[in-house]
Amino acid sequence: MRSLSMRMYRAAIVVGCCGALLAGCGKNGGEQAAVSKGQVVARIGEQVITTQELETEFRWANVPLDRQKDPEIVRQVLRELVARKYLLQQALAAKLDREPSVLLDLLRSREQVLENAFLMRAVTSKAAGKADVDYYIVSNPSKFAKRKLFSVEQVGFPLGPTAQSVIDANKDAKSLDEIDQQLTSVGIPHGRQTGTLNSADLSQDLYNTIEAKKADDVFFIRAGQNGVFFKVKGEETRPLEGDAAANAARQIMRAEALKAETGLAAYSASLEAKYEGDYAKIMQSAEGSTATKK
Repeated sequence: MRSLSMRMYRAAIVVGCCGALLAGCGKNGGEQAAVSKGQVVARIGEQVITTQELETEFRWANVPLDRQKDPEIVRQVLRELVARKYLLQQALAAKLDREPSVLLDLLRSREQVLENAFLMRAVTSKAAGKADVDYYIVSNPSKFAKRKLFSVEQVGFPLGPTAQSVIDANKDAKSLDEIDQQLTSVGIPHGRQTGTLNSADLSQDLYNTIEAKKADDVFFIRAGQNGVFFKVKGEETRPLEGDAAANAARQIMRAEALKAETGLAAYSASLEAKYEGDYAKIMQSAEGSTATKK
């Protein structure tokens, strides 16, 4: 209870600060400053929307710079922003910002934004140079010079509590018909279709396994919340070169760097964390289990 009270107290401080900032953006403060700079886009009651806020919406919506003057896009984004500001006013008028659950949600949102900002700063500070990008491209031929598109037939199903037993039962299957029948017999919803796999999206181990495939080999991968059994029906070499390869390499390297930074942060946090009560036993049990698996 004390921990919850402290979190609520911290949340109250956060909301208080946010309230002060919102008040500063009203008619007597932020609006006058914004008007003097010609930055006001719209007004909703005592709230104003500035060009900076609109640009932030474009960023969140991944609107390219060259389309941020498109009237249709501007209208759509502004309508959504105006609606959000209006609902914000209604929520504040109803004093919803004082409810404990809302306070904790606000605190959680703040923590997530700062977490992402810290990770992105760490990744950006280690941005790869041209030599690094060139080396990465040469070191990963399956993603670039020898990139392939595999035509596949696949059976996909949602991963659930019984997923591992299904995977184990079909590890020696020689056809998708066998898997289809087995999933049907145990009542697991699934779909069968054709598709394409890009070797650039595969791990090197899986790529090597596919390259050494036999005619009747069936493979399995996890794709988000789904499991997918598939057979390779054909392949086509589609090299990725030049600027396209460099841009793709930077994106992949950035994603890998972000994953590494996240993993390092999680490890550092686990070393520093001190769990209490029953949670200490739960976490110690989990750590012991992990060590055994290794």
